[in-house]
Order: sequence, then C-alpha cells, then structure tokens
Amino acid sequence: MKYAEWLEKVPSEITADPIWKLEVYRLALFANDIGWEDVLKLSKEKLMFSTADQLHRSLGSISANLTEGYSRSKGLDRARFIEISLGSARESRDWYYKSRHALSAEVIKHRMSLATHIIGMLASMIQHQRKNAIREEQTKYNTSSFSLNSEIPMP
Repeated sequence: MKYAEWLEKVPSEITADPIWKLEVYRLALFANDIGWEDVLKLSKEKLMFSTADQLHRSLGSISANLTEGYSRSKGLDRARFIEISLGSARESRDWYYKSRHALSAEVIKHRMSLATHIIGMLASMIQHQRKNAIREEQTKYNTSSFSLNSEIPMP
C-alpha cells in the first residue's frame, strides 16, 4: 500500500475535520495504521510482546496528542500537547530500533525514516507555537531518504 492509496481510504468523519489539513497529523495517523501489522507480528513473539505494546501505545499517542492540542488555544497550552506528540514520535522510533531483530531491515528503515520526518515537523511546530522559545537544542533532521510515493514494506 502507498500513502496515496491509504489517504483515499480514510473516512470523511476524519478528513472533514480541520485537523486533517495538518500534514503531520495525516502522517501520524498513517504511521499508526501501517504500524498495526508490525505490532501484530511483534506480539506473536514472547520476547517482543511488551515491545509490541509499547510501540502500539507510542504510535497511537502521536496523533492523539495532536488532536487534543489542536483543540486548545494557540500558544503554550497547544505547544505542550505537540511536545507530548513529539515525545511519542521519538519513542516510536526508539521502539522500532529495538525491534530490528524481529522486523525486516526494510520495514525498520521505512518506519524510522517516517518517524524522523514526523519528529522534524513537530519540532518546527513547537518552535512556532512557543515563538522561538523551544526548550531543546535546534537540530536539522535529515528526511531526504524518506518518500511517501514508494511501496510501503510490510512485516
């Protein structure tokens, strides 16, 4: 499945909401959907069961915190939820790295690249919300190896 194919399958109850305009939200929701198969595969291995649970929770938390934050007024309150979403994106990338022995190298590379792309977008949103008062060191995220037009590897 490709990202464009996935976009066509998202129900109007989601796509009609103003948050759908945010590309980072769409990507976070997409990451959660494609991560489902990864979580299922990991959960079948006894040693990876807790990793699967943590990955599932962190992937879902990215878009969930964006939706809650988007409903807040702009500024510090909204930035706080975006920061939580950023933490969940980083956590998801970390859990994918820890899953590299159980998932294919192609899946790990794709998922970590997608997470890094989301992380870069969220970090920039926080900076905008806090009016350049971001609490972490500025980092340029290399997302050039990530493409939404390629076939999505599945476990």
